[in-house]
Amino acid sequence: MTSARVAVAGASGYTGAELLRLLSQHPQVNLTAVTSEKSAGVAVSSIYPHLQGIIPLTFEALAPEDLAERADVLFLALPHTKSMGPVASCMKAGKRVIDLSADFRLKDPRTYETWYQAPHTHPDLIGTAVYGLPELHRSAIAQARLIASPGCYPTAAILQLAPLVAHGLIVPDTIVIDAKSGVSGAGRSPALPYHFPEAHESLEPYKIGQHRHIPEIEQELTGLARKHGQGAGVQDATVTITFTPHLVPMNRGILSTAYARVKGTLDVVELRALYRDFYKGERFVRLLENAMPNPRHVRGANYCDLAVHADMRAGWVVTVSAIDNLIKGAAGQAIQAMNLMLGFPEEMGLLAPGVYP
Repeated sequence: MTSARVAVAGASGYTGAELLRLLSQHPQVNLTAVTSEKSAGVAVSSIYPHLQGIIPLTFEALAPEDLAERADVLFLALPHTKSMGPVASCMKAGKRVIDLSADFRLKDPRTYETWYQAPHTHPDLIGTAVYGLPELHRSAIAQARLIASPGCYPTAAILQLAPLVAHGLIVPDTIVIDAKSGVSGAGRSPALPYHFPEAHESLEPYKIGQHRHIPEIEQELTGLARKHGQGAGVQDATVTITFTPHLVPMNRGILSTAYARVKGTLDVVELRALYRDFYKGERFVRLLENAMPNPRHVRGANYCDLAVHADMRAGWVVTVSAIDNLIKGAAGQAIQAMNLMLGFPEEMGLLAPGVYP
């Protein structure tokens, strides 16, 4: 495909706005329609003045069948539990769909129903969805018609732990993930915890051991362990994590620190060599050796910065990752998947560096 007609549903949220910004600069994309239930009939530039003169479209109400007639690829940035019907309609119309909700990320509909407290109305489509993390599923993404785009926390956590899990170097039930996210990760709808006087100069953990991204991280790491592992019982290997997210007073970005007990002895030189080899050729993963990952350095960019360290005295490995939750954790990664689906260069439209300072 030399160019693509693209529509974005749920485009008035933070992720939707970043999709519009990035897609407007993509050389092979023609943005044909944007939807928003709350802002139907309102110009995009009225909601997002930074897109004035760039996107001359007006938000419209979501009508999946009509939208499918006007686009080759549809991005759905709808709330969790609200994407199932629209995805089914667009798939029935023969379109390529990239869903940024959690509705098709989990392979077991019972797990989805447990964590999202809602029945899955289209379980028949779950098996056709490909988890949209290009660094792990590039070939499958290129052949897919439905992409389940990863969550922001899982993107950071999976990328920082994947080399260790794939090589069977850590005890799979000792993983502890301590992650911090900016307020935009909670979405644009106002709520008291994200009100400026509540969030500013504050740092607070939430949903300890209960966050909906837990099964997503465990699913992908378990699949990785079983795919690459060798030896007796590896096909039954299960990765279990302890995950604690925190809300920090910054607009955007995630810093994730993960700890795990090492099998045997590995020093930092060996660990860094392992990570360099695992991510060799990956355009959007940067391994840092003389600096620490910092969300400030990936703000507005599709990069994931990683660092790995050995605590040899205690027998643990510590990994750190930083992403922009709205770009590599959402909109940018979704466009990365679109590029693969359409046969475009994977990095097309995504090579801008982060904004600094």
